[in-house]
Amino acid sequence: MIGLPPYWHEGMAYLALRDSVLAQLFEHYPLPQLKLRKDAFTTLARAISGQQISVKAADAVWQRFVAATGGRSEKISPHKVLALPHEALLGCGLSRRKVDYIRALAEKFVRQELCAKKLSQLSDHEVRQELLRLKGVGIWTADMFLIFNLWRPNIFPREDLGLIRAIANNYCRGRVVSRRKLDALAARWSPYATIAVWYLWRSLDPYPVEY
Repeated sequence: MIGLPPYWHEGMAYLALRDSVLAQLFEHYPLPQLKLRKDAFTTLARAISGQQISVKAADAVWQRFVAATGGRSEKISPHKVLALPHEALLGCGLSRRKVDYIRALAEKFVRQELCAKKLSQLSDHEVRQELLRLKGVGIWTADMFLIFNLWRPNIFPREDLGLIRAIANNYCRGRVVSRRKLDALAARWSPYATIAVWYLWRSLDPYPVEY
């Protein structure tokens, strides 16, 4: 599904007045084409599959995963994932550990031990705490879920290497980004950090980030 969260245009106007770098990025990328997913299992499975690899590589792995499960990129059935042997999932380019994580996630959904509706009713912090109980889900994966599935407006994924690199390029002349700088930017972009993060990702890669 392609669309924009209801806060997007208001947030862009807010940020453009407070950050000249973002204002320039908004002009350079006038059509965000942010892809938002409402299927919780698909978002989490895709985030796990994309951990610690480039956007381009992650997309290639995911497309093979979609083909193997016979699903659509918008929605993958956890039942179909569990029906596939490990070898078929490994053949998609997933590591053995990621295969184990995705299968464990699928089991949670099949057993209804993880409720998407319940997650949507929790605060950002509570969502992170719930997801961190899952195998293979860390802060970064939880933040991707908050951005791309729950559409939360103020997510600042500090562990995202792409974001750190984009901040270095756009705010620090390529130098190492200090914790103080991260804190200052998070405060400046609040309560719309999600928008700033997405455009900084966009400044790095011709492939729009999606999970």
